[in-house]
Amino acid sequence: MNFKRHIESAWNLTLGNIVSLILITLVLVAVSALSLGILAPVTSAGYTYSLLQLIRNGREPKVQDLFSQMNLFLPLLGFGIAIFLASCIGFMLLFLPGLLIVAAVTFCCIYVIPLMTDKKMGLVDAIKESYAMGKRGAIVDHVIVVIIFMAITMIGGMVFIGVLFTQPLATLFLLSTYEEKIKVTTPPATTPPGPPQP
Repeated sequence: MNFKRHIESAWNLTLGNIVSLILITLVLVAVSALSLGILAPVTSAGYTYSLLQLIRNGREPKVQDLFSQMNLFLPLLGFGIAIFLASCIGFMLLFLPGLLIVAAVTFCCIYVIPLMTDKKMGLVDAIKESYAMGKRGAIVDHVIVVIIFMAITMIGGMVFIGVLFTQPLATLFLLSTYEEKIKVTTPPATTPPGPPQP
C-alpha cells in the first residue's frame, strides 16, 4: 500500500476544501457535545459519507450531510455504547487493558462505518467484512493504517482547534485506504456468456 499517496491525497483534499471541512467538523463536534454523545455515532456516519463523496465525486461537504444516515441511529448507538463500556472496564482495571481494547476494536472495525454507509451493510456484516478487509493482503499494511489514523486523531484531540483540521485529514486518509481496499477485494464484473455461435 502506498501510504505516501494516501496521505498526500488526504492532505490535498483537506487544504482544497478547508472552509467546508472545518464547518462540517465544527457542527459535528457541537452536535456530539450537545447531545451528550448520543448523536455522535450517527452524525459520524453522515460525516464519513459526505467525505467519501468528496473523494469520489469532488462534491463539497455540506452540514446537512451529517444527518443523512439517521437510519443507522439505533445500531450505531448500541455499538458505540458497547465499545464505550468495554473501554471503561479496561481502563478501570489498568490503563494497558483499556488501550488494548481500543486498539483491538479499531483494528477490527476501522472500516465499519464506511461499509455501512457505502455498501448499506448491517452492523454485524460490516464488522465481519471490516475484519476480513484488514486481514487481506499484508497485515502490516493494515496495522500501519490503524496507527496513522489513531495518531492523527489523537494529535488533534490534544487541542480543540486542532480537531477541526485533523479530524477531516484522518477521515480522508482512512477513506482513501478504504477505496483501495474495496477495489482490490471486489471481484470484477463478469459478462454472461452469449448464445452459442453456429
